[in-house]
Amino acid sequence: MCGSAAWARPATTNPHPAAHRTRPHAPPYRTLTRRAAESAPMSTYRDLTAPIGSRRAPVLRTVGTRERRSHLTAPRVPTVGIDIGGTKVMAGVVDADGNILERLRTETPDKSKSPRVVEDTIVELVLDLSDRHDVHAVGIGAAGWVDADRNRVLFAPHLSWRNEPLRDRLSDRLSVPVLVDNDANAAAWAEWRFGAGRDEDHLVMITLGTGIGGAILEDGRVKRGKYGVAGEFGHMQVVPGGHRCPCGNRGCWEQYSSGNALVREARELAAADSPVAYGIIEHVKGDISAITGPMITELAREGDAMCIELLEDIGQWLGVGIANLAAALDPSCFVIGGGVSAADDLLIGPARDAFKRHLTGRGYRPEARIARAQLGPEAGMVGAADLARLVARRFRRAKRRRVERYERYERYAEARRAAREAL
Repeated sequence: MCGSAAWARPATTNPHPAAHRTRPHAPPYRTLTRRAAESAPMSTYRDLTAPIGSRRAPVLRTVGTRERRSHLTAPRVPTVGIDIGGTKVMAGVVDADGNILERLRTETPDKSKSPRVVEDTIVELVLDLSDRHDVHAVGIGAAGWVDADRNRVLFAPHLSWRNEPLRDRLSDRLSVPVLVDNDANAAAWAEWRFGAGRDEDHLVMITLGTGIGGAILEDGRVKRGKYGVAGEFGHMQVVPGGHRCPCGNRGCWEQYSSGNALVREARELAAADSPVAYGIIEHVKGDISAITGPMITELAREGDAMCIELLEDIGQWLGVGIANLAAALDPSCFVIGGGVSAADDLLIGPARDAFKRHLTGRGYRPEARIARAQLGPEAGMVGAADLARLVARRFRRAKRRRVERYERYERYAEARRAAREAL
């Protein structure tokens, strides 16, 4: 370390700090002489040759512990947010107020292809946007588990990423700082900064899509857990021995309250030729495989009794899970996002009712607010871009120092050359 430790407050040996404070002339900080400062330890060869990723990791950990404070002073510069899902990659330039200046969207490359193919897609989108905008950093919201250093995607169920050092690889190719986080964490950050969770001190976000994802914010900080994989609420077991989940267990919450659960129930009723399913069977002209979640929501809004009932069932299971999370985390607000949340009160109304029925200590404790997310499908992209602004500030300072060191070295080298020529 470059001598910064020498400027720290010295440890006092006085066992009575109050008595120490009574001495009016005792300096609160030690004053270093120039000689002492010059004799401070310099960076070692090991420090200078350590991989960039390992040197950047402590910086990112510092960012993670100061998010609430540092976002207020982060540079108001445009950044790019990337939201990577199983079917699409969305990229957008976002300003410091959460406004999307431009967005692009493309299909996600097939998951059987190499990770390099997905990286190529991300790089192409960023470079395309950089042609028209001054981009200072890139944030990635990935549908998968991201390590605590926000570098590696440990596992992505819809892509062939397994312990993939995504941040370092993209940083090398884009020449700007890159921050990688879970897509639900990014979406929760966006809702806390600009959407339904604004000004909430304790927030839990639940994203209902193909499965269930989630994130926890406490005092304006994303709680990622020791290994970075906190918030996987969808795999809480709510029905022992219940439906088989792709994770390998049975009875996971997302098997009862997600887009997949909604479609599964509708197709099973249609396949059984249930009288209550005649409306949706007629709508798809007998092609049961054509039944989708948005279709069920649309028919429910038009008054189809079966579709309304299915959304009520999904909503009730959602309320049961929220009550369990309230018992464990006691947040002030639950924000419901993801594609299934488009059903709005058809889903969230039953969820609120079930939450009140199953909440531990109901009637004797404050109840958390349940709100629908406001930013829609762009939440992950906006949140990733805003989180990236935190590392953009540090990058700009570090870059300025590198330029200054390089200029000093050039002046020194020029003076040496002039001295040699004079001889």
